[in-house]
Amino acid sequence: MAVERCAASIVYIEDDEKLARLTARYLESHNMRVTVAAEPREGIACVLRERPDVILLDLMLPEIDGFEVCQKLRARVDTPIIMVTARGEETDRVLGLEGGADDYIAKPFSARELLARIRAQARRARGLAGPTSERRLVTGSLAIDPAARRAIFDGAELSLTTYEFDLLYTLAGRAGRVLTREQLVDLVRGSADEAFDRSIDVHISHLRRKLGDDPRSPRIIKTVRGIGYVFADDA
Repeated sequence: MAVERCAASIVYIEDDEKLARLTARYLESHNMRVTVAAEPREGIACVLRERPDVILLDLMLPEIDGFEVCQKLRARVDTPIIMVTARGEETDRVLGLEGGADDYIAKPFSARELLARIRAQARRARGLAGPTSERRLVTGSLAIDPAARRAIFDGAELSLTTYEFDLLYTLAGRAGRVLTREQLVDLVRGSADEAFDRSIDVHISHLRRKLGDDPRSPRIIKTVRGIGYVFADDA
């Protein structure tokens, strides 16, 4: 008898035992494999050992808060991180994204919405969302291979999260064309929460830093005030 492959593997770093147990049970009922870690250091070790498809990360953790855990993880892995927290203010969402999170969901959350977000992030990480063309893209000093999920700039490989890769491919593939934030969200196939303005701004800021683009006077990804962004066709 064939064994059904799990839809996604997840490490859930959460110190609320009851919430973690109920959430894990729901996700497992939808063919997810879930490992729960109550302590931040245990969670980091689980991620490095198991290399899951998605990380669920609570913000309010003992000893080390979720922001710091996110930064520690992002320095080691490019696995999609969904922050799960009772704090739903835009400032907290922006801080989470700036720390390297890919998505954000506030407690109390809908289990169905969480499942949908996990599936979306897992598809993106596996290369099943975002750029669907196998066309290799070369523009100036940038070369992007969507099949291998690799981006080379000035001869060096860029370390990008899944969302950053898809966003860069989308912008570079339309070099010289101004794209609004709403268009970028639609083209990159992000979640609904990625549509709020400052979220896109944070991802663009990350890309600029990794491309060595001066944020005060960018020459590669330029801001078109009041509209959106454009990848310079002479970059």
